[in-house]
Amino acid sequence: MTTPVTLALHAMATRFELVLHGSNPANLRAAGEEALLEIERLEARLSLYRPGSDIAQVNSRAAVQPVVVTPEVFSLLQQARTLHDQTEGAFDVTIAPLVRCWGFMGGGGSLPTPEAVTDARSKVGMNLVHLNAADYSVRFERPGVMLDLGAIGKGYAVEKAVEILREGGVTSALIHGGTSTIYGLGTPPDEESWVVGIDRPPGREGGPGTKPSMLTKVPLRDESLSISAVWGKFFESRGKTFGHVLDPRNGAPVTGALLAAIALPSAMETDALSTALLVSGRAGLEKLARLRPGSKALLLMKSGDGFDASSAGISL
Repeated sequence: MTTPVTLALHAMATRFELVLHGSNPANLRAAGEEALLEIERLEARLSLYRPGSDIAQVNSRAAVQPVVVTPEVFSLLQQARTLHDQTEGAFDVTIAPLVRCWGFMGGGGSLPTPEAVTDARSKVGMNLVHLNAADYSVRFERPGVMLDLGAIGKGYAVEKAVEILREGGVTSALIHGGTSTIYGLGTPPDEESWVVGIDRPPGREGGPGTKPSMLTKVPLRDESLSISAVWGKFFESRGKTFGHVLDPRNGAPVTGALLAAIALPSAMETDALSTALLVSGRAGLEKLARLRPGSKALLLMKSGDGFDASSAGISL
């Protein structure tokens, strides 16, 4: 008989939760608490807002001189560059100047001038970030460049937490960060997999204001599911709605796509690639199939007052 242990932590501007199954609650709790400590440690390294973090130090000084970071952070930045290249710029950790330009950095959003968008775009792009593997240093090409690991850091933290759980002997667990990145370790007792639901977009069934209902369920067994969506933080101006998910290639909020979901063994990759898929739309779905054969993906595109769904490996 297994006894579930539940733990939670608020970090990286979101809530992480773990549900652990096993026959020894004390061991489960110890492993779970160590996993949460790992998430806290990573927040101290990766946060955009903590002055002492590696990322904050890079953002404040890398336009003037190379800034040395830990090998772990350097490796994550290298992986972010690889994902940027593989998605042809749809995923980009230098998007922070655009986030600030559109008023979404600590705010609810506001309509910028075309000149402000042009200026912000001049500071966005991984070509402006120089990574020196010889000394683990980071340098920016020009002032104003900023790193924001918000679209990869949470998934990376989930992935590292899962490693801690495995090392602690945990064989059955579900962990999520803000419900947008979820990892199913092993299986729940007497089940073949963890099952995670994906809701319909709000207001896209039965008219505006309708509560969302479940669109589909995704089974997870030693893999991660990440979901990116355009709703949540947005503002209205001049009769249009502008969401917080920005396309780093044109500097504007994403239009057309509503939701993107991806399942893969790596939580870091699902976090980043779900964002890239939301930005890229249908072209991104085809590219993902080539980049990650066997991946499971779902993409919802606006269609009048409803949506069109395309999927690979996820039943609707």
